[in-house]
Amino acid sequence: MSVQLESSWLAVLGEEFEKDYMLQLKQFLQEEKKKGKTIYPPGAEIFNAFNLTPFDDVKVVILGQDPYHGAGQAHGLSFSVKENVKLPPSLQNIYKELSDDIPGFKIPLHGNLSSWAKQGVLLLNATLTVEAGKAGSHQNQGWEVFTDAAIKALSLHKEKLVFILWGKFAQQKIALIDTGKHFIIKSAHPSPFSAYSGFFGSKPFSKTNHYLVQQGKKAINWHFF
Repeated sequence: MSVQLESSWLAVLGEEFEKDYMLQLKQFLQEEKKKGKTIYPPGAEIFNAFNLTPFDDVKVVILGQDPYHGAGQAHGLSFSVKENVKLPPSLQNIYKELSDDIPGFKIPLHGNLSSWAKQGVLLLNATLTVEAGKAGSHQNQGWEVFTDAAIKALSLHKEKLVFILWGKFAQQKIALIDTGKHFIIKSAHPSPFSAYSGFFGSKPFSKTNHYLVQQGKKAINWHFF
């Protein structure tokens, strides 16, 4: 795992790469590859969330759990897939909520959320890799320690961020966040299993922009063109 990490993130998280857990994680990934296993996303895209959204630019955090485990889906951004990849069900539901929440939002034909990332929306999965076809297969190998460190650093060093936490897993991360200085939006997960239990109608995108504007920050353009 050769790491190409954006400089402002490297300043905050660089020491993590020297810690035992990260060295063990690197060894785990190398051994999995030696066994001939396919790992998603490709190595150059593992840290995409950090590289597309510098620490200094983060305004919003949308927290996912795992990368997609199908061929060609994962590219390092939570809930996002590359162009020409079928929209996963959770992302379809996110778009449905956007079309209800944001006036004039047109559901795009692709699921690449990079345009959000480039505006300061950190699309962070708790686990950054997965074995092909095996959901959750790289959990508890060290990634959560790393991404928890990222969340803690954001909470400590940044002011007035929006944390969008969908589902019970994401909401457990509230323990890492100073809720006195950041805005928390939580609801059910957009998965088809739970979207009708409080995700639809929760209006997280307009709430995010309302808060950002209140704090004198530029709103996120959720639209695709």
